[in-house]
Amino acid sequence: MAGPGARTYMTIDFTSLPMTELRNRPGEILDRVANGGESFVIERNGHQKACLVPLSVFLPDISSTRIARELDELKNAGEESRTTVTMEREIAFAFRRALDHDGYDITIVLPNGYPNVCPRVYVDALDASSPHRFADGALCIFGVMSSWNPGKHTALSTLNNARRWLEHYEVWRKDGAWPQPKENDVNG
Repeated sequence: MAGPGARTYMTIDFTSLPMTELRNRPGEILDRVANGGESFVIERNGHQKACLVPLSVFLPDISSTRIARELDELKNAGEESRTTVTMEREIAFAFRRALDHDGYDITIVLPNGYPNVCPRVYVDALDASSPHRFADGALCIFGVMSSWNPGKHTALSTLNNARRWLEHYEVWRKDGAWPQPKENDVNG
């Protein structure tokens, strides 16, 4: 039995595949990987050169169509982000936001099961005692006054809510009191 802190690894059963076979039947081989879940080690001249594995090995359990829509919506809104996949196989969008000469990096994490599971939002360089955050440091932007709606909300609406949270945070830093929600603070 693995102890605390022990890593678990995904088991992948590789089949050797000569480069000539890949060259002669690339479509068939890719279909076997994408649709059949097979994994191959590509060999050339008797040496292992590369691997072909299903995307699900590296990417989260989120519809590729939904991810594409989210990225298009962000791009069409003029938002630039760096997209990565976390060690937990979750998609993370990183944004930069300037506010009162301070810079904030905003990271929106789309967890496995997204959009049926709401995203988590993190901001660097926040005061450790700042309110309206969860124990892991994520911003509390989907909570009592409003909730996540997978048919309505997106990474872009989450980014807008995070920016609104930062505006409230700046007021809290200056005045020591978190602003009361306004009618237009409801997620949209």
